[in-house]
Amino acid sequence: MPIKKPSASGPSERKKPSSPGLRERKKRATRNALAEAAVRLAAEHGVENVTVEAISEAAGVSPRTFFNYFPSHDDAFVLIDEAVGERIRESVRLAPADRPPLDVVRDALTEELGGFEQRKEFWALQAKVFQRSPHLIQRGLQAQVADQRALATAIADWLDTGTGTGTGTGTGSTGVAPDPGGAPASSRPAGDSLFPQLLAAIAQTAVRVAIEHWCDHPGEVELADTFQEVFVQLARGLPRPPG
Repeated sequence: MPIKKPSASGPSERKKPSSPGLRERKKRATRNALAEAAVRLAAEHGVENVTVEAISEAAGVSPRTFFNYFPSHDDAFVLIDEAVGERIRESVRLAPADRPPLDVVRDALTEELGGFEQRKEFWALQAKVFQRSPHLIQRGLQAQVADQRALATAIADWLDTGTGTGTGTGTGSTGVAPDPGGAPASSRPAGDSLFPQLLAAIAQTAVRVAIEHWCDHPGEVELADTFQEVFVQLARGLPRPPG
C-alpha cells in the first residue's frame, strides 16, 4: 500500500483534491444523463419495457455510447455516482492525521450533502423502480459493496498516513492495533483490515438512514440536521434513548 507522508507544514495542512478536467466532467455528465433517463423511463413504463435504444435516445446519445458506460441494460438502473465516491475518498485521504476517524468520514460526506438534496427526486424514482423489479436489488447491493470497499481502502490509506511511518503499529487516535499474528496493520491489504471496513460500512449505513428518514418526513426535517444527528448518536456509542 502506498504511503502518503504529511507535508512539511504538518499533518493538519493537506492540499485540496484537484478538480477533474473538461473531458472527465463530460463523461460523468453523460453517464449520469443515461442513468437518469433509464430510471425515469423505468418508473413510468417498467424496466422490462425500457430498451437501451429508448434510454440512449432520451439521453441524446447513441446505443453504442450507452455500452461505453454500462456493461448491460440493467446496470443503468443501479448507478452509484462515481464522481461523488471519488471526492469522498479523496477528502478522507487528505484529512488531517490527528482527527478522530468518525469525524473524518462525516466531514467528507457532509461536503456532498448539497448533491444528495438535489437528487432527492431521482432516489425516490429509483426506489420505485427497485420495488417493481426486485432482481435489480442484487445489482444495487453489489455496487454498494464495491463502493464501500473503495471507501475502506481510502480510510486505511489515511490511517497509515497518520502513523507517520506507515507501520500501523500504534493504537492512538487512529484505532489501528497490531495484527495478533505479528503483521503490522499497514502491511495487510486495506480491504482485509477490520477497522476500515467497519467504519466504511457504518458511514454508508448512516447516509442511507439519514436520507431515508429525510425522505419519509418531507418538510418536517432538514437533511443536514438529520445527517448530523445520525453521527452524533454514533459518536455517543448508540446508548439507549431516554424515555
